[in-house]
Amino acid sequence: MKIESAQFIKSALTNDFVFEDGIPQIAFIGRSNVGKSSIINSLVGQRDLAKTSSFPGRTQMINVFLVNKSLYFVDLPGYGYARLSQVQRDELREMIRWYFFVSHSNQKKVVLIIDGSIGPTKDDLEMLHSLEAHRKDIVVVANKIDKVKKSVYKKHLHLISNEIGAHTLIPYSTKDKVGINELLKEIL
Repeated sequence: MKIESAQFIKSALTNDFVFEDGIPQIAFIGRSNVGKSSIINSLVGQRDLAKTSSFPGRTQMINVFLVNKSLYFVDLPGYGYARLSQVQRDELREMIRWYFFVSHSNQKKVVLIIDGSIGPTKDDLEMLHSLEAHRKDIVVVANKIDKVKKSVYKKHLHLISNEIGAHTLIPYSTKDKVGINELLKEIL
């Protein structure tokens, strides 16, 4: 299956009908500035469908995109960004918690995106364990893998794989167009 159409539907907070309308959802979650929106753009083959920024914390609502008129890509705010006020961080954390663990969203798959050049952080592992505790179907994407030196690439991926456990790990680079087909197979 390939992506033939993708369109922005809306930005939403909690308790929006779009999360419970029965359409399957692929949720994209990760730390701020890890490349969630860029990955969505690379998957759908559009440069500006999901808004990107070099400024961490740009996404502060849940953005919903309709893909192939049958599936939602859900771009969630990033976690772990320190420059927001404590109140703003708490609000984003609560929004993410609501979406994954309270709402009746039909999450077909959760794409947990980590920075592949550094590996999973404490925040990434906390998110992974929370998703596991709620029995979510998770695939881990190691984005920005193009920043890893070739001499340590395999060893680095092996270390990441050990930290995330039995989950599928997909090395990814939007810059070098690595991992797109593998992720599409996993989520479609």
